[in-house]
Amino acid sequence: MSGKDFTHLTSKGVHMVEVGEKPSIKRSATASGRIFLNPQTIDLIQNQEIKKGNVLTTSQIAAINAVKNTSNMIPLCHPLSITGIEVDFEVEKESIWTSVSVKCAGKTGVEMEALTGASVALLTIWDMVKSVEKDDNGQYPTTRIEEIKVTEKIKE
Repeated sequence: MSGKDFTHLTSKGVHMVEVGEKPSIKRSATASGRIFLNPQTIDLIQNQEIKKGNVLTTSQIAAINAVKNTSNMIPLCHPLSITGIEVDFEVEKESIWTSVSVKCAGKTGVEMEALTGASVALLTIWDMVKSVEKDDNGQYPTTRIEEIKVTEKIKE
């Protein structure tokens, strides 16, 4: 690939791609991911016994804030006018799935916003449960985040 082929790189350096001429259309994207935790930690979360507070509600709020601030964190993302965000969880015996759906009416997609929301939701869960997930050496031998991906993208 030559320098001419890059969309965000010019002879003057990096730039944000111009999307002003593109039509505004309804767009949505959903991203998901999973955090693996000890079954005892899952029980503590479900019984709202984590000392930092309600893990899933806090993670929902964190995901929503992350979606709204994606363009501040990822340098070449356009700021978007988000019209809706849904954050869902599915609690299993040894893991928690999250799904973050984002909608907007705009000139560019919302995949990065959905991925950022899902990532931050899972990171927030980890942060809130790290005191009970650590082993005797202060390590996290089984705690892990996996499978973060875009599961749906729609352009109407």
